[in-house]
Amino acid sequence: MPRIAAILLACLFALPAGCGRTAQRADLVVINGAEPDSIDPAKIRGQPEGRVAYALFEGLTRTNEKGEAEPGVAERWEISPDGRRYTFHLRANAKWSNGDPVTARDFVWSWLRALREPEAEYKYQFYYIVGAEAYGEAKDVATRPADDTVGVRAVDDRTLTVELKNPTPFFIDLSGFYTLMPVHPATVERAEKAGESWIRPGKLVNNGAYLLDAWRLNDRIRLAKNPDYWDAKNVRMKTVDLLPMGSPNTAFNFYHSGVADLILDKSMIPTSLVPVLKSRPDYHAAPILATYFMRFNATRKPFDDVRVRKAFSLVVDKQLLTDKVTQAGEVVADAFVPPGTAGYQPPAGLKRDPEAARKLLADAGFPGGAGFPVVRYLYTNRSETDEKIAVELQAMLKRDLGISIQLTKQEWAVYLNSQSGLDFDFSRSSWVGDYRDPNTFLDMFLAGGGNNNTGWINKRYDELIKLAGQETNEAKRFAHFREAETILVRDEMPICPLFNYVVIMFYDGDRLGGLQGNLTDEHPLRTMFWKK
Repeated sequence: MPRIAAILLACLFALPAGCGRTAQRADLVVINGAEPDSIDPAKIRGQPEGRVAYALFEGLTRTNEKGEAEPGVAERWEISPDGRRYTFHLRANAKWSNGDPVTARDFVWSWLRALREPEAEYKYQFYYIVGAEAYGEAKDVATRPADDTVGVRAVDDRTLTVELKNPTPFFIDLSGFYTLMPVHPATVERAEKAGESWIRPGKLVNNGAYLLDAWRLNDRIRLAKNPDYWDAKNVRMKTVDLLPMGSPNTAFNFYHSGVADLILDKSMIPTSLVPVLKSRPDYHAAPILATYFMRFNATRKPFDDVRVRKAFSLVVDKQLLTDKVTQAGEVVADAFVPPGTAGYQPPAGLKRDPEAARKLLADAGFPGGAGFPVVRYLYTNRSETDEKIAVELQAMLKRDLGISIQLTKQEWAVYLNSQSGLDFDFSRSSWVGDYRDPNTFLDMFLAGGGNNNTGWINKRYDELIKLAGQETNEAKRFAHFREAETILVRDEMPICPLFNYVVIMFYDGDRLGGLQGNLTDEHPLRTMFWKK
């Protein structure tokens, strides 16, 4: 081992294990990244929250350890010949944790609630359903269409029908996404009427593999096996602790000292140690459908000018970022959709060209960077990688464009609010595909999309995504996507893709089973077990 790496490891592991965490050890302890912002399925915005929600709730489908959709609350379904009508048959033994049956009416109620929820940034995932977009985009009760205009019906307690506007090849995958998971209507209504939280331990009624046993902020979320879960016999871990972490060094110390068994969040791996750690047998890396990118606020000067956006993009040395900073095998990205997503091949994006960047900046009125306003680059405090990338970007922009930028680091929840409120100039961003289709990357930049967060609007782009949604021929559908993505990453550039992720996990594969690297980076806790 190189001497500097040995010194770093010695310093890292000198940190005190436990740090005051005195709760009895769970069967499985997982480093989960940032403190969850919310575990209400309608309000979830990030992966740390999503992992908790997938353990507590279950949709019509669920994800297996390979990242594939399989029957969940729905034991089977039929799809009409035209691909627009889905009939889901719910399990007779699917129950809420208070013993109530999970019914088709619970799904209808929950989906309509999510569509009405102002904080539901993913409500657009319902918009493939007839009437859902008009219902979800209504500004108030007076302008909202009637509930029965949305194409979801409870035929009876165990039969749910969904009418789609167009054939949607990924709808089965989408049916397991957390925004589409049901909540217990009576519990939510009672709590909201009383002005109380319904997602507290002792209050939460849920239908997933685990119950919410405890939630201590900045300490842990304790999950306990749900005996009323329909597949409880195959849930092996009786208790699971999910630990929030703000420091990769602390996170890896917890793992190395045995306080934690599993690191799922790549941001919790000390970047400087990746070259050393890669040779360990408990290091597991795999490609995923995910892209790290810069997001520009197109509503704010100077990034309302496409020439400035392109100039910033053209000076980024992406190869340097992957070779010097991330160092885990990430692939440079010039397009937003990772190559090979469901057989789709993205268009070619712009390559690094500092000379062209300087000309564009001069054309925009800032020759040599003269007169360029002070702008801020926003990133999170949860990752050593984010910090190092921010510093490298700052140096590249200064060297090649003569521009000085300020770096602004924020807590995860504050950062999410800044992005959604367009309270930034340009920012660090990432996207993990919610299902295996290019649409999960490209539909987020529709005008007014809940995760657009750029303020950018392009009518032709919106039209192409709509055409792709109506097209049943795969080749023609992908052609629409390619034209749209060309606008996104070459012509208009409200974003600048930097690299495609690999997922990094740390666990002892000789002892811990039931998980593996997969393209959607989903690792259900219910499938994990200790090997004999």
